[in-house]
Amino acid sequence: MAEQQAMPDVAGWFGAHRRSEDRVQRCARLRAALEAVHTEIHDVTHDNWSSVLLQVAVGKGLRQILIGAGTPHGAQLQACQTKALQLIPYEQPIDTWQDLLFDGVDASLTLARGAVAETGSLILWPTPSEPRLMSLVPSIHFVLLDEDTIHEDFYAAMTAESWSEGMPTNALLICGPSKTADIQQTLAYGAHGPKELVVLLRHADGRQA
Repeated sequence: MAEQQAMPDVAGWFGAHRRSEDRVQRCARLRAALEAVHTEIHDVTHDNWSSVLLQVAVGKGLRQILIGAGTPHGAQLQACQTKALQLIPYEQPIDTWQDLLFDGVDASLTLARGAVAETGSLILWPTPSEPRLMSLVPSIHFVLLDEDTIHEDFYAAMTAESWSEGMPTNALLICGPSKTADIQQTLAYGAHGPKELVVLLRHADGRQA
């Protein structure tokens, strides 16, 4: 019988290489990585994030925002919506309204499960209420991210959230707006997804990063 090889000590390696960072430092590192790839970030609180989102949307001249059906953050946004902006819940099968989704919706809002400071990545787990298309089709993607869910690295995220106990069909890591470049290295945004990524970084108890 062949000798069984020892499994690598993944936890030991990450433990030895882990940074000693607090909440403020993780927020700062995530922000720097996201802003380096043209992500727009707004510091918000639990009380004002919805009004900030609406102000940003009006400033961008948006007409509609797609929201998850039956989500607490969707309901909070609906509670303060204005006549200038239509909020559209994602509550129909795609084949009944795909023309509106692909050609008539300006932006979407989804909630991030967390983030990875090391790589500047937002973690999204699509659900029936907020399916994958919400972060893929509209030209502008708003993401609501709680500061307390920012992890130091990918391993820390997986272990802290017990990913091994159950994962969705799709687990998304978003590192900025969609972009591509041709052979002449001309960069274009929005080629394969949203051309703008707007992060609402929600701080607890009014704290700021």
